[in-house]
Amino acid sequence: MSNYAICRIVLIVACLAVITGCANVERQGKPAAVPEIRPGVLAGYLASKEVPDSSFLLPPPPAPGSAKLAFDEEVSRKNLALRGTPRWKQAALDAELTFPDAAGTFSCAINAPITEQDTPRLYTLLRRIRTDASRSTHSAKSKYMRVRPFVVNNQPTCSPDEEKSLRKNGSYPSGHTTIGWAWALALTEIAPDRANAILARGRAFGESRLVCNVHWQSDVTEGYFMGTATIARLHGDPSFRADVEAAREELAAVRARGLKPTRDCKAEAEALGY
Repeated sequence: MSNYAICRIVLIVACLAVITGCANVERQGKPAAVPEIRPGVLAGYLASKEVPDSSFLLPPPPAPGSAKLAFDEEVSRKNLALRGTPRWKQAALDAELTFPDAAGTFSCAINAPITEQDTPRLYTLLRRIRTDASRSTHSAKSKYMRVRPFVVNNQPTCSPDEEKSLRKNGSYPSGHTTIGWAWALALTEIAPDRANAILARGRAFGESRLVCNVHWQSDVTEGYFMGTATIARLHGDPSFRADVEAAREELAAVRARGLKPTRDCKAEAEALGY
């Protein structure tokens, strides 16, 4: 065989290797299809019996006349003063749990974009965590049907379009807080170098529910607990662990490309520090 023929064969093999490699990267970059349990909401990782049971794990909400309820009411009154401020506007942004809008919540905290195009595995991971975290609050919400602050104080919320449905949904514990804190804990594993910023953002996400006048302090406090319980349980699921690892690799690739957060990080920092 001539040197020319050998060179041609080597070149063809090399091209095929490049094409195959690109195809593999393409396949690995796309998460497996996950069914929706209702429009826009992906199935979580956990079966119903595996989801942490908030009615079992949490104490009852503060009783009438108790010091704990007095504290809830004091915190609520103080947060009413933030209406119309940048912090109030940030609380309205934090109230959005639908995707793609919710995906950017921690974009500044991790200093990278979180989008279906740039980080599809991370994007899907957050959507699935949202489902499991939300489900963990259902039993206590139904059991206690705690009335929300805006119903008691007759003051506006930062989510006026949701007030009708919120009146029919128990306040205890806070579902938003549970979801946001679960996101924060997962993201600290994916971006451990940004752990402080991520956890601070997760805490602020829960506090936004106080600013929004839709939750009491004890709702938020127990929401942090349920978010922690959800992530603890998810660590027993091999699919979740695999997706966390895939998201970590995906984020590293995005950082290598130098992609920037999708939110106005300066405005967000100013609002949260208000």
